[in-house]
Amino acid sequence: MKVAVCGVTGLVGTMMCKVLEERNFPIDEFIPVASERSIGKEITFRGRTYSVVSMADAVAARPDIALFSAGGNTSLEWAPRFAAVGTTVIDNSSAWRMHPDIKLIVPEVNAGQLTATDKIIANPNCSTIQMVVVLKPLNDKYKIRRVVVSTYQSVTGTGVKAVQQMMNERDGIEGEMAYAHAIDMNVIPQIDVFLDNLYTKEEMKMVNETKKILSDDTIRLTATAVRIPVVGGHSESINIEFEKDFDLKEITEILDRSEGVVVMDDPGNAVYPMPKTSHNKDEVFVGRIRRDDSQPNTLNLWVVSDNLRKGAATNAVQIAEYLVKHNLVNQEQTLTV
Repeated sequence: MKVAVCGVTGLVGTMMCKVLEERNFPIDEFIPVASERSIGKEITFRGRTYSVVSMADAVAARPDIALFSAGGNTSLEWAPRFAAVGTTVIDNSSAWRMHPDIKLIVPEVNAGQLTATDKIIANPNCSTIQMVVVLKPLNDKYKIRRVVVSTYQSVTGTGVKAVQQMMNERDGIEGEMAYAHAIDMNVIPQIDVFLDNLYTKEEMKMVNETKKILSDDTIRLTATAVRIPVVGGHSESINIEFEKDFDLKEITEILDRSEGVVVMDDPGNAVYPMPKTSHNKDEVFVGRIRRDDSQPNTLNLWVVSDNLRKGAATNAVQIAEYLVKHNLVNQEQTLTV
């Protein structure tokens, strides 16, 4: 089993390597890949030192699986080249998510859609992943009509530059700005660029990706995405209107037995999930489970997950695990996009 990690020196790429190690993913040959400026740089994986190689060299090595976290433009250029030599690409960028012929996968939700012919597989947006893990079992039981979500997203979702900006501000140091405003001691109600409809690109990702993952265009969804001064862990306030009425105890039971979900809901004892709860964990945590008393059949939830792990690296590795378990990695199957 040959596995390439493309974008290996970035925040998500580094986490992909960590998750591959932790989950003991079967690898006979490891291929670290990054941009031209990082070629030759040494990294350590499973106690062994490797030199970073170029995209072209990685394609020539014909890996079985390539985990991509190298940006959308890089993915658009290189993912088809890997696919053409039989590699299955699992891409963390937004490049392929809404492509009609590319599957958008969260293993707990829709991994059953995958086949050996899927040579490029899209990893959803971090804020979408943690939400749909919770929505899926509830939609199966009660049928969702509408979702209103507000996110509270960590600076690590932007990258190293944003983390450094926040730390510089805390230390009173002037430095490079990742955001248009200060982030420490502040919240910024903008993630990504604004579109013509006055929503941000991040907000519309959540709308469109959720419908694709759940295979349901009838769900109405509106989102507000906010950046907060936290290192690690995205939080979401989710309001869900169902077609059917529900029992709160049954809601909790459904979530409690759902794969990848941990219920933390004892408000009387101040038990609820927070970003610190999710740090370095792979599960999606749910609490503050309560009815919306303003209208029928409506539920409020608070959902938290580690955005670098389940929101990116872990989800990608879980897709790879599914492919291996079900013998769907087959170099004879190629795809030209």
